[in-house]
Amino acid sequence: MLRFKSLGSGSSGNATVVEATGIAPSRVLVDCGLGLKHLLYRLGEAGLQPEDIHAVFITHEHGDHIGCARSLALRYRIPVWMSHGTHAAIGAPDFDGLLHIARDSKAIELGGLQLTPFTVPHDAREPLQLSCSDGSAKLGILTDLGHATTHVMSHLMACDALMLECNHDTDMLARSSYPPFLKRRVGGQYGHLSNAAAVEIARTLVHGRFRHLVAAHLSAQNNRPALVQALMAETLGCGADDIVVAGPDTGTPWLSL
Repeated sequence: MLRFKSLGSGSSGNATVVEATGIAPSRVLVDCGLGLKHLLYRLGEAGLQPEDIHAVFITHEHGDHIGCARSLALRYRIPVWMSHGTHAAIGAPDFDGLLHIARDSKAIELGGLQLTPFTVPHDAREPLQLSCSDGSAKLGILTDLGHATTHVMSHLMACDALMLECNHDTDMLARSSYPPFLKRRVGGQYGHLSNAAAVEIARTLVHGRFRHLVAAHLSAQNNRPALVQALMAETLGCGADDIVVAGPDTGTPWLSL
């Protein structure tokens, strides 16, 4: 069985645990965008210790994603995967033999988990997002991109669950106090997904046996959870409560596939 839990999602920090359950579970922590103390606390709330994490996958170099990755890895001897571009963007620090280079479309085998990174259009050096499978179920993680390319969509077909960026409402962003350059960045082709763009992605990817849609990376200033839930529920023909929102402080409960 595959299960996953966001430990927190938003501009203040992102981290998600994905686990293939079984006699010998395999667990990956996708992003570490929190301080080490906060990350350990949230792992504890999830019933985990850092020793329970078998690998860390970093999507890109922005602080709300890379956070304490190096400190966590070195203290607890956890292997880390990231792209060459991401490693270069953070100054190519030494990981004491724990660093592995992730590449577009090249699968990573981690016990009972198979991770498949794929490139996305975002204003980072070499950003990657991820699909995760235990051979029976498939989870897609898609945050921090300005638009969904054909390449992105091809990697997310047949997902049973999707953690999907719903960063901003276009009108709220336009009316916000953000300076013009930031509005252009966030709403641009290499920025973040709007609610409308996320709805179109969900419309394409959700199918009959789909289990969970998690709205992630919501802007605290330019979006509202209830707005996202209502839009997604209308699109997918479900109840608003069926759409899980990953909060910045609470993340999500464990969700199973």
